[in-house]
Amino acid sequence: MKVVLLQDVKSQGKKNDIIEVSEGYARNFLFPKKLAVVADAKAVNDIKNKKSSEAHKIEVERENAKKTAQKLSETTVTILADGGQDGRFYGAVTSKDIAEALKSQAGVDVDKRKIVLDAPIKAFGSYKIDVKLYQEITGKVTVSVKEK
Repeated sequence: MKVVLLQDVKSQGKKNDIIEVSEGYARNFLFPKKLAVVADAKAVNDIKNKKSSEAHKIEVERENAKKTAQKLSETTVTILADGGQDGRFYGAVTSKDIAEALKSQAGVDVDKRKIVLDAPIKAFGSYKIDVKLYQEITGKVTVSVKEK
């Protein structure tokens, strides 16, 4: 009997998979616990529609990430900091500061967790910072740290 899984079932399959099981297993275990439904034309069509809409959603997100990466590559963000001696300043520039500067100066809203900094910036100068926007899509933004 072919069934469509409504939830992940251990050793059987993942949600929305169409699997072949014995009638007894389906009637006595899967159906009463609402883990599966019979794989009729309506259920199979619903699964195909869900998968195609998910694929479309992923494609739209990927395109938006590419556009944002292009915009970031053309963007230079300036952060002003209080200066100290030897070209160093008090405190540090963190990913939170860069995210806020991107939002206020360039109008790009990026989560601070997506900004890749090995260590906080503690010296004046210009830096190329990676921003992970989507799987395998990374933008580079130029951050210029200047003295107030």
